[in-house]
Amino acid sequence: MKTENGSALHQRIFDLVESIPAGKVATYGQIGKLVGGCSGRMVGFALASLRYVENKGVPWQRVINRHGRISLTGPDAALQRALLEDEGIRFDADGAIELAEFGWKA
Repeated sequence: MKTENGSALHQRIFDLVESIPAGKVATYGQIGKLVGGCSGRMVGFALASLRYVENKGVPWQRVINRHGRISLTGPDAALQRALLEDEGIRFDADGAIELAEFGWKA
């Protein structure tokens, strides 16, 4: 997918996130390490920028924090959880995803 965002780093992040299969999640830090030269925070900023681009085909919902939790709040968090549950991902009673079961092994 090509976005209107001119950032090569953002594009590398988006391309990698697109390769996470449905039913699996990755952490911000995991994506940062795989992309190289990038922190988990930078991955979060890149994914947040998707709301400003024309094509939103990147499955941003598949990226969560290192504790297996959704980092977003409010309606965005509810949307992310619903999208993940639609893919078969289960949350425990505390709202965490078991990374051993649902974590993406790149």
